[in-house]
Amino acid sequence: MTDTTAHDNSGPVLAADGKPLKVSLARALRRQKIRALLLIAPLLLFVLITFIVPIGDMLFRSVENQIVQETLPKTVVALQEWDSEAGTVPEEPVFAALAADMKIAVAEKTHTRLGTRLNYEMNGISSLFRKSGRGVKKWDLANDGPFKDKFIALDKKWADPEVWVTIKANSPKYTPGYFLNAVDMQVSPDGIEARPENQQIYVTLFKRTLMMSLMITGSCILLGYPIAWILANLPMRQANLLMILVLLPFWTSLLVRTSAWKVLLQQQGVINDLLVWIGLVDDANRLVMINNATGTIIAMTHILLPFMILPLYSVMQTIPETYLRAAKSLGATNWTAFWRVYFPQSIPGIGAGSILVFILAIGYYITPELVGGTKGVFISNRIAFHISTSLNWGLAAALGAILLAAVLILYYAYDKIVGIDNVKLG
Repeated sequence: MTDTTAHDNSGPVLAADGKPLKVSLARALRRQKIRALLLIAPLLLFVLITFIVPIGDMLFRSVENQIVQETLPKTVVALQEWDSEAGTVPEEPVFAALAADMKIAVAEKTHTRLGTRLNYEMNGISSLFRKSGRGVKKWDLANDGPFKDKFIALDKKWADPEVWVTIKANSPKYTPGYFLNAVDMQVSPDGIEARPENQQIYVTLFKRTLMMSLMITGSCILLGYPIAWILANLPMRQANLLMILVLLPFWTSLLVRTSAWKVLLQQQGVINDLLVWIGLVDDANRLVMINNATGTIIAMTHILLPFMILPLYSVMQTIPETYLRAAKSLGATNWTAFWRVYFPQSIPGIGAGSILVFILAIGYYITPELVGGTKGVFISNRIAFHISTSLNWGLAAALGAILLAAVLILYYAYDKIVGIDNVKLG
């Protein structure tokens, strides 16, 4: 009897339905996880569609180059036997393949798209393909020839070896050309080399974007910290009134605020008039604060300042006043109590505000476009130009990918130095 009881006690614990308790608990936990996943599934789907997929598409466009191979398949194969370093144009078989490909491309109206793509690498190719397309359309491939002479008769550029070098260099399905252009490099017959000095703009724009974004972030900290401190230490009634003034810019159009700064900062504007009136500036030497980096920094600091104040204010509200009183009671001066007790507790707010301001600043393009001129525009302005005007989406994608990588590197460095876990919004 004793042995049977001991054997029963050593068996698995059963649930109310007679199944082992361990199995029932595992099943209940699995159901909770599935229920939680179903609850967040719409959000995950939204993030996937609106964030992950566009970034993936951008990264793909930055290396995708299938248009040459798809539009001129026979020409690409024929060009494999041609020596691009010989300094001469290909022979008749390559021109015959080009004629066959162009005939199909003209019928499908894809030759102009190909010309536009190659025009990013060599100016003038776009018009070459349009003009040649009109001529090839009238040819009879079975009876006309030789095609080399006919192409050169259509346009003398076909006798330029550089045109064929450009076609061959861009024939692979994937290319590093967009990324090379984004860092002022290019692919030449001799390999990868720097672009001419008068075409080197992107590295300068990247440096300017990072430096000015850091300066804007720093100016927001300097201006936002005392404002947030005042808000956090005023009585609630007065603090709420001042908070309305902080939030007021959000109720005004960004375009209106930027246009207002154009009026304020120009040489005959309000700020210069005031400086002349009080005697700080001579009327003949008015300050130049528009269409340069100064105007961009001033305007964007004003626009992004609330994004610094709000995280700082929410963190400062949680710092007990008793800490400062305790430090002073132990003999600390006002400055020592602030610097060694209050300031370290406000660093999470500085971190959160800095991340918000820096990431917003690095991607701004409306304000720099309106007040920055040629010396105050960001790399985002060039990305917008390639997307909406030049339609060079591959280069725009490469510039965006490099900008994204730069932000992630800075984010990683910030995490290592400060610690992302210390960033708080309140």
